[in-house]
Amino acid sequence: MTPFHMESGSLADGRQILYFNTAPDAGRASFADKRDLGDRVSAGEIRYDVLRDEWVAVSAGRSNRPMLPVACPLCPSDGHELTEVPAPDYEVAVFENRFPSFGGYGEPGPLPPAEVTGMENAAPASGRCEVVCFSDDHDSSLVDLGPERVALIVRALAQRTADLSARGDVAQVFCFENRGVEIGVTLHHPHGQIYGYPYTTPQTRKHLDANKRHRAATGRDLFDDIIESERTGPRVIAENDHWIAFTPYAARWPFEVHIYPNGRFADLTELPDAHIDAFAPLYLDVLKRCDAAYPGEPMPYMAGWHQAPVGEDREFGRLRLELVSIRRGPGRVKFLASSESVMGGWVHDLGPETAAEILKKSSTKGAL
Repeated sequence: MTPFHMESGSLADGRQILYFNTAPDAGRASFADKRDLGDRVSAGEIRYDVLRDEWVAVSAGRSNRPMLPVACPLCPSDGHELTEVPAPDYEVAVFENRFPSFGGYGEPGPLPPAEVTGMENAAPASGRCEVVCFSDDHDSSLVDLGPERVALIVRALAQRTADLSARGDVAQVFCFENRGVEIGVTLHHPHGQIYGYPYTTPQTRKHLDANKRHRAATGRDLFDDIIESERTGPRVIAENDHWIAFTPYAARWPFEVHIYPNGRFADLTELPDAHIDAFAPLYLDVLKRCDAAYPGEPMPYMAGWHQAPVGEDREFGRLRLELVSIRRGPGRVKFLASSESVMGGWVHDLGPETAAEILKKSSTKGAL
């Protein structure tokens, strides 16, 4: 098991920063943030879409966030180069987002109303948004890190999931990473984010409802049946004693990999240590296969943990990771044009079996 120690500090505008270390008493939280940041940014509000039956965050303050700046705000502070991380080095650092989509003041706010009436309904954008820095090496990427660091990151995400779930203004916790300019990243430093949503997301509600229907019709769990079906099929990318990675039968994205644990866990807080340690090398294997799919073209991707909601219908959720990419060939990406973006009608450009075969044949250079 990767050693796990946490230190808590604060930034100049009152935001919290946490350092996750493999050694105790690293002392990183003792470094003060010497910047003058002014007032904190509010996240704004969420508005209810009566036609789609979902909430939309309206956060105008996010328009001022950095866009590929010359000086990286996620690197450690160095002399007069002051950043979001006051310490001169770190392993994993997590801090409140300076430009949040949800929350913005640190203290828990109200959840949105369970029932809405009329055409225009709004509520404060409660919840919380955090940035997760995977490494203090600006020029690295998650795929370049060792299994021990990936395991430390997962344990940090589990701790943050537990903390955010207990706030009272968070209905669901989403941990995710975007990589690549094709995806639209605004900072190249290896990092991810955490959203503590004040509502259960539309995608999760669909998944919960599908599992409810499946249980009512068959008496079985839908996620168990998905794993059983995929394990005997042609789309398995990688597998070990605790995890299975596969391209799903009806994949939407040109490259899409789902990684399921072999047990029923609602969220990261329930993962046993053995599962966390086994996840790290398998995930690195998958990432290296993605980067090797088209040599010389690192795979742009979006990866996120599906986690059960904090409250209602939690028993129908299942922890799993989903990685998707818009890369559809050498030098080519798939744009989500009218059919996907307006109508939600997806078209797969490669075929799930072809995409899975490309990843299975990709050289992993000893990832495992």
